[in-house]
Amino acid sequence: MDFSELFTMQKKLDNYIETKHGLKNEQLLERKLLAFHVELAELANETRCFKFWSEKGPSPEEVILEEYVDGIHFILSVGLEQGFQGENDYDFPVIERKEGPELVPYFYQVIDAVSRHQKEATRLSFRGLFGAYLQTGAALGFTEEQILAAYYNKNEVNHERQNQGY
Repeated sequence: MDFSELFTMQKKLDNYIETKHGLKNEQLLERKLLAFHVELAELANETRCFKFWSEKGPSPEEVILEEYVDGIHFILSVGLEQGFQGENDYDFPVIERKEGPELVPYFYQVIDAVSRHQKEATRLSFRGLFGAYLQTGAALGFTEEQILAAYYNKNEVNHERQNQGY
């Protein structure tokens, strides 16, 4: 799965946001990593995979996919912040779709990968983070095509939101 085009699109969005909000000279890595954590938690919340006390099922697939793609935005942004946009080619994992509590370990893999990357900040740790997140997407049952299409749509929405003073 080639993320070159997505890195380019994310760079344009990041530049627009940073210029608009006067952040061009700011170090944003820590805030981007925290934002990713928040998006990961929102994704887990929509899957409801950890809510053993609830009988309510997961949100519709399109809602979960949109939350997932929010995370892709921040991973790309982290990569850009650290100069890792050249790390754009990943094998999309083939994983049988998981449901409910079977998803929990995938979320922990991503959490561990974020912590590792925050400490190491290497290309290898970035690839590990991106790979763990792609595994989670595959476990959620998403295809490469779905992820790319959802990213394109959400990137457009994010631009519109910035134009409207989000």
